[in-house]
Amino acid sequence: MTGTVDANRELAAFLRTRRERLRPKDVALPERRRARRTPGLRREEVAELAGVSVDYVVRLEQGRGLRPSPEVLDALADALRLSGDERAYLFDLAQQRPSVARPTTGQAADPVARLVRDLSPLPCMLVNHRFDILAWNPEMAALMVDFDTVPGPRRNTIWMCILYPPMHGFYRERERIIREGIADLRAAWAAHPEDKELADLVDELTSHSPEFAEYWAQRDVRVNARGSKPLQHPRVGPLTVEYEVLMPLQDPDQRLVIYRAADAQSQLALDALAQEVRSAPRPLRAL
Repeated sequence: MTGTVDANRELAAFLRTRRERLRPKDVALPERRRARRTPGLRREEVAELAGVSVDYVVRLEQGRGLRPSPEVLDALADALRLSGDERAYLFDLAQQRPSVARPTTGQAADPVARLVRDLSPLPCMLVNHRFDILAWNPEMAALMVDFDTVPGPRRNTIWMCILYPPMHGFYRERERIIREGIADLRAAWAAHPEDKELADLVDELTSHSPEFAEYWAQRDVRVNARGSKPLQHPRVGPLTVEYEVLMPLQDPDQRLVIYRAADAQSQLALDALAQEVRSAPRPLRAL
């Protein structure tokens, strides 16, 4: 069971996996003729690059309860060539990022929920840091799934993508979408170490999806602010959407996700779905 975040153990595993993915030439170190018994950089090479002792790196990778300073974390992040998202994840695990006030409820604020509706005909939804769907407009329901048919506790984009059968053929680049979603979820997991609901979600997905378990163990970290998703819709056929993620300043753990057509053919598909919404006797209800 994953439980809430064991920061020491996760920090150790994360540093180890980031070290093992690098080769000497990635960090401008000479290759040695002696064969390497383990993948990636050696601990002494990381220590040299970060300006710390080898013993310190060993103790960090053994999860021995060290609390690295921000300066040491910066040095390790530079040595391991971490991305911006990975660096933030490292600081979260070490509890060195400044905390911010977070909303205590999982509800959509009324002004933001109204904004979701006002953005029609662009498909739009509001999710929290766990990717629970808090609000949506009819166009998003027409594009993805009628969310009213999904039990409230299961209205979660990661859970639906991986474990909800009606969604299994929806993403044409399913592996990429799942990998990106899991990398984003991992960043939220480290930033919310006491969130039991999030830990339970990770436990459930790990237990019921070998696919999720495999990718989660790779410890990729990436916050997805924008991108594209090729879709296969059961009624209007293939289309590609571009998405943009916005964060309300007063609710920084919530995300407004907006879809737009990536090309003319996709725009025709979205227009057809919007027409379905307008002509439906009982339009798909939005929160």
